[in-house]
Amino acid sequence: MLYFYSAKTDFDFAMNMKKTALLGLLLSIFALGCEKDDICSDTTPTTPRLIIDFYDFSNPTLSKNVTNLAIIGEGMETPYQTYNGVSKIQVPLDVSQNLSKYQFVLNYGNSNAAFVNTDLMEFDYSRLQVYVSRACGYKTLFTLSDTTPFIHTDAATPDGLWMRNITVVEPAISSENETHLTISF
Repeated sequence: MLYFYSAKTDFDFAMNMKKTALLGLLLSIFALGCEKDDICSDTTPTTPRLIIDFYDFSNPTLSKNVTNLAIIGEGMETPYQTYNGVSKIQVPLDVSQNLSKYQFVLNYGNSNAAFVNTDLMEFDYSRLQVYVSRACGYKTLFTLSDTTPFIHTDAATPDGLWMRNITVVEPAISSENETHLTISF
């Protein structure tokens, strides 16, 4: 068998190798330039809410369930959240200002208006933004004011205060694993 040497064959082979190397280099640069998917896990702690535990006023050591409690933010007509048959709730604080105002409406939605009772709560706090990660961004931590952490008043149409004793348990709101406020009624 005879083989003929051709310079053209070597040239074609060299050009194909250069194209392959160039393609491999471009793919490597592209792959190195990609970033991993950044997804904030549901388990990552983000901005904590104010945790409130309810207790029986006549026996402050016993927790007490609220009945159809609605939490309505200032300027809102519908509740942020309603709770029924629980003794612990979570209330979000405004991350853009140092004050949050809510209506706490006990027996919300009751057809007999005499059983519905609204107390107003104004929370005063300082804020601290903390970096969590690239995927989750920042979270805000709160510290209730030393002098006046809250102001508790009756509704515009007085119906008597249903919250009888309010105590700050933990002024630093950095997680949802602890109680920040207790309310006896």
